[in-house]
This record gives sequence, C-alpha cells and structure tokens, in this order.
Amino acid sequence: MHLKSEDSRLRNAKSLERLYLIAALTLLYSTAQGMAVQVAGLRQQVDPHWNRGLSYLKIGLRWLKGVIHKGRQLLVPIPLLPKDQEPCFASNKARQDISYGIWFSRIYSKECRP
Repeated sequence: MHLKSEDSRLRNAKSLERLYLIAALTLLYSTAQGMAVQVAGLRQQVDPHWNRGLSYLKIGLRWLKGVIHKGRQLLVPIPLLPKDQEPCFASNKARQDISYGIWFSRIYSKECRP
C-alpha cells in the first residue's frame, strides 16, 4: 500500500519530524525494555520458546503489553548492550548457518617476500 503525503494529514515538515521522533523513541525504549527483560532473566514470561528468535524489540513490546494488561512491573531500561548476550535466530537453519559458517577477517597488510 502506497501512502501519499496527503493521506497522513500532516501538513508541515515539523509535524512529520515530531511523528518520526516519537516513533524512533518508542522503538528505542521498547528495545531497551526487551534487553532489560533478558538481563533480568524474565524472558520466558514473554517468550516461552527460547529458540523462536524474538528480537529485543518484540520481547520489549510483549513485556510492555503485559505491563498494561497483566500488571507486570515496568523495568528500568538499560543502555543498549555492545554485545548480544544470547543471540536469537529466526530458525534452526539460521542458527546452523551462523554456527557452521566460514568466518573471514580483513587483511590489513600483506608482506611479499622474494
């Protein structure tokens, strides 16, 4: 579905910028909430199938839905982790592709000897 600029009913750039900012902050907060769920060891409450491969965003959104509908506590968001503690995979094939894949590294210099 293609949306025309008239369909959004936003008539100026400032309003559109605010909408994008709100969407970006929502994504960031939900992702940080998902990471907090993982670090707190509560992931199984929102993702009972560990190998399903939910992203931190989806985990966070499910947790926030539980805050509204199930009375869960809102967690203190944590900073984005520099390294994923437990990577998730969309399928077993994706997990195998990573596990059994060939890893390459960049060669920064090469010395040629005669």
